[in-house]
Amino acid sequence: MSPHAPAPPIDPFDLARFEQAQQAVYAQALAELRAGRKRTHWMWFVLPQLRGLGASEMSRRYAIASLAEARAYLMHPVLGARLRECVAAICAHAGRGAAAVLGEVDAQ
Repeated sequence: MSPHAPAPPIDPFDLARFEQAQQAVYAQALAELRAGRKRTHWMWFVLPQLRGLGASEMSRRYAIASLAEARAYLMHPVLGARLRECVAAICAHAGRGAAAVLGEVDAQ
């Protein structure tokens, strides 16, 4: 690295793990939410949950561990925007309930 090269961005919560996981599936996930029915497996990293709520390896890997991490996720220019976009897509189906849109397991 040259002395004038920019320093790599600091990512204390490894939010890059979410961006990497979403890269191949985000468009599909959003399309499913807009259509009103989640059909494939992406919940862990598109709509992450708090640490301790899930027991699977995937839920542990993509769990949000703290309020600081949640804030960083929301403030992230890509992840925060995507989360808001997904929530808006879900809210468009408010009369149907979470289980109808997300499925019984993911609506818990």
